[in-house]
Amino acid sequence: MDSFTRSGLTFDVRDAGPADGEPVVLLHGFPQHAGSWDRVVPVLHEAGLRTLAPDQRGYSPGARPTGRRSYVVRELVDDVRALLDAAGLERAHVVGHDWGAMVAWAIAAWHPDRVASLTAVSVPHPAAFTKSFVTSTQGLKSAYMAFFQLPVVPEKLLTRGNGAFLADLLVRAGLPRADAADTVARLRPAGALTAALDWYRALPLGASDPVGRVAVRTLHVWSDRDGFLGRAGTEATAPYVTGDYRLEVLPGVTHWVPETAGDRLGALVAEHVRG
Repeated sequence: MDSFTRSGLTFDVRDAGPADGEPVVLLHGFPQHAGSWDRVVPVLHEAGLRTLAPDQRGYSPGARPTGRRSYVVRELVDDVRALLDAAGLERAHVVGHDWGAMVAWAIAAWHPDRVASLTAVSVPHPAAFTKSFVTSTQGLKSAYMAFFQLPVVPEKLLTRGNGAFLADLLVRAGLPRADAADTVARLRPAGALTAALDWYRALPLGASDPVGRVAVRTLHVWSDRDGFLGRAGTEATAPYVTGDYRLEVLPGVTHWVPETAGDRLGALVAEHVRG
């Protein structure tokens, strides 16, 4: 399967590995795409697992609706459910990094019957993340999220120098330069960067739709050189998981765990899936 549709939108998806292997859905973050998992999937395939990595809403050229309301978390979660339906899967192991982890937490809380296990990379449980804003310096680390709420201005800044400004920001945050260049290239088509930013702009619209406690078996992976997500949210996550919970801290790794520690992350996910 190289694509699936939902409500008139067509999503690109990388479906690979043993066809009869246990399915693992890989959800990328901002401003990445399915290719961010390229260093992880070989490890999962070697473990006999099938991987499905979609370019999510706004990142697939055929699934780029306009308006921030199209990017509320409920829509993002329902996209993953549509992927499972299209693949003929009752449930799958769900792995998410960055914004993909937010979607993964939500589908595990709202639709636990569709999730065999959860691996949340970098981002803690949403309630723990919110709590960390008043118990740590997380609010300062996340100041860019408030800036992204502005119309037009973020797009103008991030596209300076034909995207060189954004590429340099990503590299300074630890993303390898080749990955940063590829990311920027994919955001150049009209509407692509705005769609990615609309994930943030839709956050206020979902404030009345909280992500509750998670009963699904959960692995949380956090890296101690993450410049965007501090330790406080991660340490506050355990009480929000009622199922088996395990935390793995990757020392010396930046925020871009799939790209810079793919082998280690793949091994952790494969072990967790085997459960």
